[in-house]
Amino acid sequence: MNPAPAASPRRPILELPSDLISQIAAGEVVERPASVVRELLDNALDAGAQQITVRLLAGGVRLISVEDDGQGIPREELPMALKRHATSKIDCLTDLESVATMGFRGEALAAINSIADCAILSRAAGQPSAYLLDGRSGELRPVARGTGTTVEVKELFFSTPARRKFLKTDATELAHCVEAVRRQALAHPGVGFAIWSDGKLLEQWRRCDGPQALEQRLGNVLGGDFVERSVPLDYRKSVQAPDFAPALALRGRVGTPDAARARADQQFFYVNGRFVRDKVLAHAVRSAFEDVLHGQRQPVFTLYLEIDPRRVDVNVHPTKIEVRFRDGREVHQAVRHAIEDALAAPRVAGLIPQAMGAIVPEGAPANGSANPAYASQNGFQFEPPVGHRVNDLAVLWNAAPATAEAVTETGETWPLGRALAQLQGVYILAENAQGLVIVDMHAAHERIVYEQLKSQFDGHASAPGLTSQPLLVPVTFAATEAEVATAEVHTETLRALGLEISALSFRTLAVRSVPGALARGDATELARSVLAELNEHDTGTVLQRARDDLLATMACHGAVRANRQLNLPEMNALLRQMEATPRSDQCNHGRPTWRQISLRELDGLFLRGR
Repeated sequence: MNPAPAASPRRPILELPSDLISQIAAGEVVERPASVVRELLDNALDAGAQQITVRLLAGGVRLISVEDDGQGIPREELPMALKRHATSKIDCLTDLESVATMGFRGEALAAINSIADCAILSRAAGQPSAYLLDGRSGELRPVARGTGTTVEVKELFFSTPARRKFLKTDATELAHCVEAVRRQALAHPGVGFAIWSDGKLLEQWRRCDGPQALEQRLGNVLGGDFVERSVPLDYRKSVQAPDFAPALALRGRVGTPDAARARADQQFFYVNGRFVRDKVLAHAVRSAFEDVLHGQRQPVFTLYLEIDPRRVDVNVHPTKIEVRFRDGREVHQAVRHAIEDALAAPRVAGLIPQAMGAIVPEGAPANGSANPAYASQNGFQFEPPVGHRVNDLAVLWNAAPATAEAVTETGETWPLGRALAQLQGVYILAENAQGLVIVDMHAAHERIVYEQLKSQFDGHASAPGLTSQPLLVPVTFAATEAEVATAEVHTETLRALGLEISALSFRTLAVRSVPGALARGDATELARSVLAELNEHDTGTVLQRARDDLLATMACHGAVRANRQLNLPEMNALLRQMEATPRSDQCNHGRPTWRQISLRELDGLFLRGR
């Protein structure tokens, strides 16, 4: 047996020396060269800069220089710039509770100066000359420069070589620095940015003006492909509070499900112009994509949330990349619903060109009115769903929008065109003005039925909930204390989900009933997943997610199956309903339901025009 370690002699409580305090602060603020770039960019933006130039040597380890044309720092204030807790951004607790600037703590420059050779060159507006402050000696001397500020940081971590060893290669550190600038460029289209690396111009984004400034900047920074494969979002919500009623606004662009990536490298969320990574916001975005995203793919987005500064705390982490909302649930719901609404509109609507001389196909209802005789002759007689059974292709033709009943001779007024044939009992081939459309009929009908079931569940049930199926023999399983506590607290919520879970002991739970549609599933796994959701998220989110999962399962079983032969009117009815159904571009599992092959692509396949 090992002997007990000898107690260390007690050390007295002493006040830390100022240089050690600076080193500790530097460790919190400065992790790598990109941290310095981020802090200096914040200061430049707060100074009202319209053009910012970043110069780097050896990935920022040898030199980081950030030059701006902002309002500059007066001569008499320059010595204060490198002192700890010296800032022009706030001067009282009220200011700290409603921060409206990028920087505010007054720690960054002092922390950087303690671990690098720092110098500030600045000229304030109206000042006869610029002045250079040497961070090592404190010397202040006049130099030549236009209005604005340049901060130079040389030999990062020269005084702490152990920390310098933790840095990656110069190329890796350079990539992080470029990403820091890119994040700021996306949030400030009215500011020009240039990045020089080892004397070469690496990136340049010119300032953008006018109503399309943000769209232009997104295209410049993220590429035109991002703009083409994303939808705009502009949402505003009135927020009620005891002392004020500001607006919560969300704008930006959200990538379509087809644009999702394997990595989360194109996800940018800003709160009052500040790039953040927040669990509430991340979960809200992921929840909005649940119905349309395939597998573990990551959505792409650039979103800007504007909220009263008093409703968000940015003084959470030294890097200022985390925030805390006064009402996280309210923000979560607003972000989720805004993205869901933006993704709901079928993208096929964008395929409609201007039509001339529309005609009505023989036998189709005139002026969009329902025609029971036509519907009945072609297998579309309406029959409301009974219980959990979904009638194949029910109401597809009768529910089609009025505008879908008119079609030109080339099918131009129908976004998805008119059906030509069925391929291998799986796909529908259709012709529209752009070329050929291929539709996965099962995936498309699955989405249609799913959206109909959701509408029926929400709109016709006096007491929304899921029918439960009692188990002949209760299923017991060993549970954690947290799972037992959650089951006891959320009894009513579990009942609304069709689940009855009771505690047999402080470490054992029994599942006595499950949702009827999942009676043959794994009751233990179902119970564990629902309890985990209830423990992590709010009740409303769990209820909606469980409802959507169960209805998606029912829709999958109720949709038309592969190898089901459809005639042309049935195919056309399916196409028309797709055009009118929210989120019809993806099935319930996130797979695409249709693809467009343009005439140019078809010409290329056959070498036409060469």
